[in-house]
Amino acid sequence: MNKTRSETDWKRVLGRKEGDTIPYESGDGPYDPNDAEATRTWFARADLIRDGRVARRGKRGPQKAPTKKLVSLRLSSDVIEHFKAGGPGWQTRIDRALLRSIKRRA
Repeated sequence: MNKTRSETDWKRVLGRKEGDTIPYESGDGPYDPNDAEATRTWFARADLIRDGRVARRGKRGPQKAPTKKLVSLRLSSDVIEHFKAGGPGWQTRIDRALLRSIKRRA
């Protein structure tokens, strides 16, 4: 557990009411947090950090392999439970199992 002491002024935070304006001066940051349109624009352009790497929202990274096709497929609950038990990546593991099955028959 992180033992770092918070520097947040909780009395000030908890004393705010819905609709209160946020104190802001032009040198405080890249946008006025009281301007809803500016806030939306800033967040739309912001980078999202996942696992320590930058991942833009709504953008796929470079493809490692040809793009797969989205399909709807009904599988038995036993199959789903088996692959999900292995944790994240269960759909990829199903794909690999099916590919191995195809290659064995070829």
